[in-house]
Amino acid sequence: MNDTLASAPHQAGAMPVKPTEKLRRHLTTLRSIIAAWDERKRFRWELEQMSKDNPHLIDDIGLTRRQVEAEIAKPFWRR
Repeated sequence: MNDTLASAPHQAGAMPVKPTEKLRRHLTTLRSIIAAWDERKRFRWELEQMSKDNPHLIDDIGLTRRQVEAEIAKPFWRR
């Protein structure tokens, strides 16, 4: 028997996952993804504000203007 199939939960005799537990896991994952997207969006907005209001701080954090522009231009879902 294939080792991959033998280790699958349904093959290994594991307890089946209840639909509500499965949904809860999916919702937890979705919330985590959305939180990461919000954090990236907020970070890029703050970086943009810093580059406009206090451009000298960009040098202080060790970034070039080009790096800042590239980061700001990324969509929220991209790392």
